[in-house]
Amino acid sequence: MFLIGQYDSPFVRRVAIALRLYGLPFEHRPWSTFGEADKIAPYNPLRRVPTLVLDGGEALMESTAILDYLDELVGPDKAMIAAKGLERRHALKICALGSGLADKAVSLIYERVLRKDQLKLWVERCEAQISGVLELLEKERARVATPFWFGERIGHADIMVACALRFTGEGHPALFDARYPALKAHATRCEALPPFQEIVQPLVPPSGD
Repeated sequence: MFLIGQYDSPFVRRVAIALRLYGLPFEHRPWSTFGEADKIAPYNPLRRVPTLVLDGGEALMESTAILDYLDELVGPDKAMIAAKGLERRHALKICALGSGLADKAVSLIYERVLRKDQLKLWVERCEAQISGVLELLEKERARVATPFWFGERIGHADIMVACALRFTGEGHPALFDARYPALKAHATRCEALPPFQEIVQPLVPPSGD
Protein backbone atom coordinates (compact mmCIF):
# COMPACT_ATOMS: atom_id res chain seq x y z
CA MET A 1 0.00 0.00 0.00
CA PHE A 2 1.08 3.58 -0.42
CA LEU A 3 0.35 6.81 1.43
CA ILE A 4 -0.16 10.00 -0.56
CA GLY A 5 0.73 13.38 0.92
CA GLN A 6 3.60 15.36 2.36
CA TYR A 7 4.65 15.02 5.98
CA ASP A 8 4.26 18.74 6.68
CA SER A 9 0.53 17.94 6.82
CA PRO A 10 -0.35 16.96 10.40
CA PHE A 11 -2.99 14.59 9.03
CA VAL A 12 -0.63 12.76 6.68
CA ARG A 13 1.99 12.64 9.42
CA ARG A 14 -0.38 11.11 12.01
CA VAL A 15 -1.25 8.31 9.59
CA ALA A 16 2.39 7.64 8.67
CA ILE A 17 3.43 7.54 12.33
CA ALA A 18 0.59 5.12 13.12
CA LEU A 19 1.65 2.90 10.21
CA ARG A 20 5.21 2.85 11.51
CA LEU A 21 4.15 2.16 15.11
CA TYR A 22 1.92 -0.67 13.89
CA GLY A 23 4.81 -2.11 11.91
CA LEU A 24 2.85 -1.95 8.65
CA PRO A 25 5.03 -1.47 5.55
CA PHE A 26 4.02 1.25 3.12
CA GLU A 27 5.36 3.31 0.26
CA HIS A 28 5.28 7.08 0.59
CA ARG A 29 4.30 9.26 -2.34
CA PRO A 30 4.89 12.87 -1.20
CA TRP A 31 2.60 14.53 -3.70
CA SER A 32 1.59 18.12 -3.06
CA THR A 33 -2.07 19.11 -3.13
CA PHE A 34 -0.97 22.33 -4.83
CA GLY A 35 1.65 21.33 -7.38
CA GLU A 36 0.69 17.68 -7.95
CA ALA A 37 -3.07 17.61 -7.50
CA ASP A 38 -3.50 15.89 -10.87
CA LYS A 39 -1.53 12.92 -9.56
CA ILE A 40 -3.80 12.65 -6.54
CA ALA A 41 -7.07 12.99 -8.47
CA PRO A 42 -7.22 9.40 -9.83
CA TYR A 43 -7.16 8.12 -6.26
CA ASN A 44 -9.11 10.89 -4.56
CA PRO A 45 -11.34 13.22 -6.62
CA LEU A 46 -11.21 15.76 -3.81
CA ARG A 47 -7.44 15.97 -4.42
CA ARG A 48 -6.92 15.90 -0.68
CA VAL A 49 -4.46 14.14 1.59
CA PRO A 50 -3.92 11.82 3.31
CA THR A 51 -5.06 9.15 0.90
CA LEU A 52 -4.02 5.56 1.57
CA VAL A 53 -4.16 3.22 -1.42
CA LEU A 54 -4.37 -0.45 -0.48
CA ASP A 55 -2.67 -3.24 -2.39
CA GLY A 56 -5.93 -4.16 -4.08
CA GLY A 57 -6.40 -0.61 -5.35
CA GLU A 58 -8.99 0.60 -2.83
CA ALA A 59 -8.34 4.19 -1.77
CA LEU A 60 -9.06 5.26 1.80
CA MET A 61 -9.57 8.97 2.47
CA GLU A 62 -9.48 11.17 5.59
CA SER A 63 -7.13 10.34 8.44
CA THR A 64 -9.76 9.15 10.94
CA ALA A 65 -11.23 6.70 8.44
CA ILE A 66 -7.75 5.46 7.52
CA LEU A 67 -6.85 4.88 11.17
CA ASP A 68 -10.12 3.05 11.72
CA TYR A 69 -9.08 0.62 8.98
CA LEU A 70 -5.58 0.23 10.42
CA ASP A 71 -7.01 -0.46 13.89
CA GLU A 72 -9.20 -3.17 12.42
CA LEU A 73 -6.21 -4.58 10.53
CA VAL A 74 -3.98 -4.93 13.61
CA GLY A 75 -6.79 -6.01 15.92
CA PRO A 76 -8.11 -4.66 19.23
CA ASP A 77 -5.12 -5.83 21.29
CA LYS A 78 -2.70 -3.71 19.27
CA ALA A 79 -5.03 -0.85 18.32
CA MET A 80 -3.92 2.51 19.74
CA ILE A 81 -7.39 3.34 21.01
CA ALA A 82 -9.86 1.64 23.33
CA ALA A 83 -12.37 -0.58 21.56
CA LYS A 84 -15.42 0.84 23.32
CA GLY A 85 -16.77 2.71 26.31
CA LEU A 86 -15.85 5.93 28.08
CA GLU A 87 -12.13 5.70 27.34
CA ARG A 88 -12.80 5.36 23.60
CA ARG A 89 -15.19 8.33 23.62
CA HIS A 90 -12.68 10.40 25.56
CA ALA A 91 -9.88 9.45 23.16
CA LEU A 92 -12.04 10.33 20.17
CA LYS A 93 -12.80 13.70 21.79
CA ILE A 94 -9.08 14.45 22.20
CA CYS A 95 -8.46 13.33 18.62
CA ALA A 96 -11.27 15.61 17.42
CA LEU A 97 -9.85 18.58 19.32
CA GLY A 98 -6.37 17.90 17.94
CA SER A 99 -7.76 17.49 14.43
CA GLY A 100 -9.76 20.70 14.77
CA LEU A 101 -6.68 22.53 16.02
CA ALA A 102 -4.71 21.36 13.00
CA ASP A 103 -7.54 22.25 10.64
CA LYS A 104 -7.79 25.80 11.95
CA ALA A 105 -4.02 26.22 11.89
CA VAL A 106 -4.04 25.14 8.24
CA SER A 107 -6.91 27.53 7.47
CA LEU A 108 -5.03 30.40 9.04
CA ILE A 109 -1.94 29.60 6.96
CA TYR A 110 -4.03 29.72 3.80
CA GLU A 111 -5.69 32.97 4.84
CA ARG A 112 -2.38 34.65 5.55
CA VAL A 113 -0.48 33.31 2.56
CA LEU A 114 -2.97 32.92 -0.26
CA ARG A 115 -5.22 35.95 0.20
CA LYS A 116 -3.83 39.32 -0.76
CA ASP A 117 -6.39 41.07 1.44
CA GLN A 118 -6.89 39.11 4.64
CA LEU A 119 -10.36 39.00 6.11
CA LYS A 120 -9.76 40.34 9.62
CA LEU A 121 -12.90 38.73 11.05
CA TRP A 122 -11.87 35.29 9.74
CA VAL A 123 -8.31 35.62 11.05
CA GLU A 124 -9.60 36.61 14.48
CA ARG A 125 -12.08 33.74 14.47
CA CYS A 126 -9.38 31.18 13.60
CA GLU A 127 -7.04 32.59 16.23
CA ALA A 128 -9.80 32.43 18.86
CA GLN A 129 -10.60 28.83 17.93
CA ILE A 130 -6.94 27.83 18.08
CA SER A 131 -6.45 29.51 21.46
CA GLY A 132 -9.64 27.98 22.82
CA VAL A 133 -8.61 24.46 21.84
CA LEU A 134 -5.08 24.94 23.20
CA GLU A 135 -6.48 26.12 26.53
CA LEU A 136 -8.79 23.12 26.83
CA LEU A 137 -6.13 20.61 25.77
CA GLU A 138 -3.68 22.18 28.23
CA LYS A 139 -6.11 21.64 31.11
CA GLU A 140 -6.85 18.09 29.97
CA ARG A 141 -3.18 17.14 29.62
CA ALA A 142 -2.15 18.77 32.89
CA ARG A 143 -4.54 16.44 34.73
CA VAL A 144 -2.84 13.33 33.32
CA ALA A 145 0.12 11.98 35.30
CA THR A 146 1.03 9.13 32.93
CA PRO A 147 3.55 9.52 30.07
CA PHE A 148 0.76 9.43 27.50
CA TRP A 149 -2.85 10.55 27.55
CA PHE A 150 -4.32 7.17 28.44
CA GLY A 151 -1.48 5.44 30.23
CA GLU A 152 1.99 4.14 29.52
CA ARG A 153 1.31 3.39 25.87
CA ILE A 154 1.06 5.94 23.07
CA GLY A 155 -2.30 6.26 21.34
CA HIS A 156 -3.98 8.02 18.45
CA ALA A 157 -4.90 10.96 20.70
CA ASP A 158 -1.23 11.52 21.60
CA ILE A 159 -0.17 11.36 17.97
CA MET A 160 -2.88 13.68 16.66
CA VAL A 161 -2.26 16.31 19.31
CA ALA A 162 1.52 16.17 18.89
CA CYS A 163 1.26 16.52 15.10
CA ALA A 164 -1.17 19.41 15.47
CA LEU A 165 1.09 21.13 18.00
CA ARG A 166 4.13 20.89 15.75
CA PHE A 167 2.24 22.36 12.81
CA THR A 168 0.72 25.13 14.93
CA GLY A 169 4.06 25.96 16.52
CA GLU A 170 5.79 26.18 13.16
CA GLY A 171 2.99 28.05 11.42
CA HIS A 172 1.87 30.32 14.26
CA PRO A 173 4.55 30.47 16.97
CA ALA A 174 2.87 33.41 18.71
CA LEU A 175 -0.21 31.26 19.36
CA PHE A 176 1.53 28.18 20.78
CA ASP A 177 3.89 29.57 23.38
CA ALA A 178 4.91 29.27 27.04
CA ARG A 179 1.29 29.50 28.21
CA TYR A 180 0.94 25.77 27.53
CA PRO A 181 3.64 23.90 29.51
CA ALA A 182 1.78 20.58 29.68
CA LEU A 183 1.28 20.57 25.92
CA LYS A 184 4.89 21.62 25.35
CA ALA A 185 6.02 18.65 27.46
CA HIS A 186 3.65 16.33 25.61
CA ALA A 187 4.98 17.46 22.24
CA THR A 188 8.58 17.06 23.38
CA ARG A 189 7.94 13.53 24.65
CA CYS A 190 6.29 12.44 21.41
CA GLU A 191 8.79 14.16 19.11
CA ALA A 192 11.64 12.30 20.86
CA LEU A 193 10.27 8.94 19.67
CA PRO A 194 11.98 7.41 16.59
CA PRO A 195 8.88 7.38 14.33
CA PHE A 196 8.31 11.08 14.98
CA GLN A 197 11.95 11.87 14.24
CA GLU A 198 11.87 9.81 11.06
CA ILE A 199 8.52 11.05 9.77
CA VAL A 200 8.82 14.81 9.77
CA GLN A 201 8.97 17.65 7.28
CA PRO A 202 9.47 21.32 8.13
CA LEU A 203 6.52 23.49 7.25
CA VAL A 204 7.01 25.56 4.11
CA PRO A 205 3.77 27.51 3.47
CA PRO A 206 2.48 27.45 -0.12
CA SER A 207 3.20 30.47 -2.23
CA GLY A 208 0.35 32.74 -3.17
CA ASP A 209 2.11 33.75 -6.41
